[in-house]
Formats: sequence, structure tokens, C-alpha cells
Amino acid sequence: MGRRGVSVVALGASTLLCVAIVSGVVGATAAGASANTGRTMLAGSLVTSKVRQHAVSAVSSSSRVDFDLVLKLRDAAGARALLRAVSSPGSASYRQYVTRAQWETRFSPTAAAVSRARAWLRSQGFKVGATAKDRITISASGTAGQVERAFGTGLANYRVAGHIVRMATREMSVPQALAGIVVGAMGVNQTVATPAVGASTSASTAASARTAVRQTSSGIVFPGPPAAFIPSPPCGTYYNQNVSTVTPPFGHGYPTKVPYQVCGYKPGQFRSAYNVGSATGKGVTVAIVDAYGSATIASDATTYFKKNDPTNSFANAHFTQLLAAPFNLSAEAQDDCGPSGWAVEQALDVETVHAMARDANVLYVGAKSCFNNDLFAADQAVIDDGLAQVVTNSWGDTDGDIFDDAATKAAFDDIFMLGDTTGITILYATGDYGDNFYLTGLSAANYPAVSPFVTAVGGTSLQIGSKGQIIGDLGWATGHSFKCTSNAVNVLPGCTTKTLGTWGPISYDGGSGGFTSYYYSQPWYQAPVVPAVLSERNYTSPARVVPDISMEADPSTGYLIGLTEIFPNGKAGYNQPRYGGTSLASPLLAGVIADVDGILEAHGGAAVGFINPTIYHFARNPGAITDIVPGGNQGQLRVDHAFTYIENGKGVLTQFRELTYEGAITYCDLTGNCATRPNTLTTAKGYDSMTGLGTIGPKFISDLVGS
Repeated sequence: MGRRGVSVVALGASTLLCVAIVSGVVGATAAGASANTGRTMLAGSLVTSKVRQHAVSAVSSSSRVDFDLVLKLRDAAGARALLRAVSSPGSASYRQYVTRAQWETRFSPTAAAVSRARAWLRSQGFKVGATAKDRITISASGTAGQVERAFGTGLANYRVAGHIVRMATREMSVPQALAGIVVGAMGVNQTVATPAVGASTSASTAASARTAVRQTSSGIVFPGPPAAFIPSPPCGTYYNQNVSTVTPPFGHGYPTKVPYQVCGYKPGQFRSAYNVGSATGKGVTVAIVDAYGSATIASDATTYFKKNDPTNSFANAHFTQLLAAPFNLSAEAQDDCGPSGWAVEQALDVETVHAMARDANVLYVGAKSCFNNDLFAADQAVIDDGLAQVVTNSWGDTDGDIFDDAATKAAFDDIFMLGDTTGITILYATGDYGDNFYLTGLSAANYPAVSPFVTAVGGTSLQIGSKGQIIGDLGWATGHSFKCTSNAVNVLPGCTTKTLGTWGPISYDGGSGGFTSYYYSQPWYQAPVVPAVLSERNYTSPARVVPDISMEADPSTGYLIGLTEIFPNGKAGYNQPRYGGTSLASPLLAGVIADVDGILEAHGGAAVGFINPTIYHFARNPGAITDIVPGGNQGQLRVDHAFTYIENGKGVLTQFRELTYEGAITYCDLTGNCATRPNTLTTAKGYDSMTGLGTIGPKFISDLVGS
């Protein structure tokens, strides 16, 4: 389960889209001596050249850089051994957690190491902030010029996955006196986390929502409401309620009669489908970690549950917030983070957790921005103080398995181990674009979901029937084809006056995230279960594969949520749209885990903590895990207002959606060069690359309690 160096790796479908990742650039942990006398190189501090291929500008030497100096654990191997002992069924120490103080005494950097690191930071002219309670990080800030001199590097701005971010131009170093103490500086290489929420946003109101701000009586300035997503009829309140004949026939082996989209499942349907029963999560706290926050979240959620789950008052959530205010609403953050859009994520997460764990306490933790060091601080605050038994994170760094530097991974992984061994369950959404080839031309997993110390939650397309029962469940990967109508001529691909009334080309729309890691070797719990064809996809030795388990995520079934949004007329108001993505899957599972913890707490038992070893053990338990297998060619019709896809568009657009899409996916780079290859994620009997183990079965809660 260790971190690994990376040899030369080929990714993508052509020479254009290949990347050579040289050993020591990604994933190496040993620091080597620099050619400069008295310096020690920080291995893994230079992000692979593939990421840095689109340089934009130099970084002003006077610009501000906030970062965290990341220190090494004094006994990382011992921390991993403890994790295995307390989380493995059959171990004599199973669920015999340590306290945070005990963990820090055994594994955290020493006070002497912290003192030496702080003194060096001050000697370089940095403003030195707080040392974390776990002593893993020390916050600091200074100018870019100070960073370049202190770490012996250069800084430049690059365009990466649609964002402009700052990164080091050569490997960083520190004085040899810090060798064995410092891993690196998290935040010097910027990474932008994106929420894994799936739906379409109105193009006509996106710009106005992006820069608006709203101030509460407490003085906190929040991002303004997001642009409204307004679902269009027809739709069904349950799956297969509204079935239609496809005209003209779509062909390609798909049926001629398929259901329309679901309007969005409601709380009671999820509780029924996932067999929650009378479990309520009482006495348990679920922390939701996202960026930013909404000024109206409490009132929106109160209204939502009155309308859609009236016997489940939102007051039962005892909702509290921990906000890193003032939020970063700078021009840079506006461009990279889209602060308003995170309000959708917050509403989806908060309302999903309360739906699934009706009496659990809900704690929302809003990071200062979407930059990874700020989101790390939010996770760290929860774990260091033990504020929750369950933590759900519906965000991630696209291709972070190869894009994130060694310091970032070390900081997160070490915090995760602290949480895991003190009885906290940490969940991460895997993302909404499969192996990310569609976004970047590279096949790689998102981070932190790919960390072996968290549970990576993928997605399914859940079919709930009229009585709240599951009538089908497929791996979530969707292709879509628009019907050419007069309002889309010469706007949508392939739609012309000559093709009116026909179905357009098939393209990838989104799906459960996952892939095989280039950075992490195979964790012990995956060894008996994950097929070698997946674990050895990149190497001849097995590696970590995600996802671990999956829940409902398809945005065309999805969850009906309530939040304040800006409508096309420019006015803000309460809206009830349908959203999905693995952003839905992670809080769904978080609610279920809270229900389990509530039962255990009522009977004097310990929380389930790090669940991966247990759920992989469940692969042999009938009823605990439902295997997601190929379901044949199934389709769905979806209707949207035209303005959802076309700015100021009139009328509606209809699309045929190909479920569990395993066809071609195309990526085009900034120069217009494109490459196409089949979806690498598929469903299969047993563990598969799209859904992992599968989804929770009817005995999941009882078996997890009994384990």
C-alpha cells in the first residue's frame, strides 16, 4: 500500500496524447542530494511535464503565495501497520481505535522537527502561521520571489484542464539540515478541485451568478446563488412511469420503447431502495467538506423537507457550519473555482445526508476556496478535532493521481490515516468523467479518491420502481444523442436542415470515475478481490484501483433538491431541480454509514471507521454487496429546455441517452488536435472498473453492524 515511483507510462490514444512520467517526478518519496552543495531535493515537487505543456506567463515575483510546509511522519510504516490492525476483520485489534493524542505521540513529527522547520521559514522571510495540531503542516506565506529563492526553483503560470494555475518550473529543494524532516510545500503547485455534481446549468444566467455576492447579518460574504437548472417535463416520479416510443427509432440495438427521465428521486424513495428501515443515525455527526457556502442553505433545506419529506424535519439535523470565512472571492478564485456553483454541491450533500440519516447531526465545513491547500485545511480541522464520525467529500482533482505533487499527497494521506485509526469513515466521490480521458486526454484517477486510505465512491444508474423497490441498477456511464430540431440547426453537432428529425452523433456525457493508480501500490484489502487485468493495467505489479463501491449518481435519475438559484429573468428564488453525479453517491453512502454507526453507538459499539477492508471482505457475503453487471442495451429519453445547452435557446431539446455507455470517447486539446478511443471503464461480474465491488445490498447495514 506504499507510494511508488513511476516509470515511463503511455496514456491516451496517440502520440499527441502520450505522457512520459519519469521515475522521481511523481510518487517518489526519497529526497536526494542536490548538485548544489548543502541542498536536498524534494522528490515529487516537480509536476510532470505533460501538465506543464501549456505555459501562459511568468509569475510576478511580488505576488502572494500561501502554502503549507509538509513534514514527514516519524514512523509512517508504523502508522500504516496500525491502520491495518484496527480496520481488518479478524484482527485482534479490529476497531480498537487509538485517540488522536496517542496517534500524534507515536507518529506525528516531533516538536524539535517543527521548531527547526519554523525557524527556517522565518529565516527565509516568510510569514509563519499556525502549526497544525497533528504537527504535519505549518502554514506560511510570502512572495513568489521568496518562494523561488527559498526552495531553489522558478514559478510560472500554466493552463491545465481549463484553469490557469501556478507551478514550479524545476524540482524544489531545501537545506540539507531539513533532510528527513520536510516532504515539500503544498500549495506552491496549485491544484483546483472541482465538485463532482452532474447536471446542466443555464448558459444565459451563468455569468451573472458567477460574480454576485450576498452578505448575511453575521457579516460573512457568501458567493451569490448559482444559475438555475430548470428541468423540463415530461418526466416520471419513479423509473418506467412514463414510457414512450422512440421516433424515429434510435437503432444501434437499443429498444424502441424507453422511459423518460426521472423528475428526481425523493428522500423516502432512497431510504426504501437502500433498505435503511428504522435506522436514523441518532447520536452520529456527519461532516460535509466542500468549498465556500450558501447564505440560504438552512432555509432552503427547511423548505425542501417540508415539501418533500414532511415527517423528516430538517431541524432534526441540528445543522451547524464551520466556515473558513472570509472566503476567497478574488478574480483568480472566480475564474478557477466558480464559487456560486459550490452552492449546488452544498445543497445536494446536506439534503442527501439528512434524507438518509434522519437524526444524525449534519456539520457543513466550507473551505476558503477550491484550491487544494484550503480544502485540506477543512478536512484537517474535522479530523484533528474529531468533529464527526463520518466525513463525505464530493470533490477532487482531475487526474490528481498523476497531477498532484508528493507534498499534497503526503499531507492528505497522513491526515487520512489519523482519521482512519481514530474511528472516522472518510468518503470521496470518484468524479463524473470516467477515467478523465474526455477532459484531459489522459487516463488517470482523481485525487484524493485514489488514496488507499479513503473509500472511493463511484456511481450507478439506479432504477426505483413505483413501490420504492429497486427494479434495476446499472453502471453509470452515459452517452447521448440529440434529436435534430429546428431550434438546434447549425448549433448542435450534425444538426442541419437536411438532418431535421434524425438523431445526431453519439457522444460521451459522463459516468462513474475511476482507474488504476500510477502512484499507489495495491492495498492489502484489494489483493484477494481485484482482477489482475485491472490492478496490473499500468505495471506488472498490482496497484490501487478505484472505485471501491458505488451508489446512485446518474443525473437523469438523480435526486430532487431544493436551493436558491438565479432564474433566466435574473431574479433569485427557491428552485427544485434534479442533480446527480458521484457528488450524490458519496453523501448517500455517508448517510448509510451514519445509520450503522447510530445502531452501534446505541449498543455500546465502536464506529465502523475505515470500511474498505470490511467491505472487500463482504465480497463473499450474499446480500451485503449487490454486484453491478452488464444490463444490455438500455436507453432513456430526456427533454431539456433549449437554454440549458444553447444560450438564449427557445423551446426544448430531446436526447436519447445510452445507459452504461462503453463506446467511443473523444478528447481535443488546446490546439484542436483530437483523439478517440473506447471507454476504458466497464461493468463485469465481480469487481469491475466502473462500479468497484458494486453497490450496497439489502443486508449491507445489518452485516456492517454485525461485523
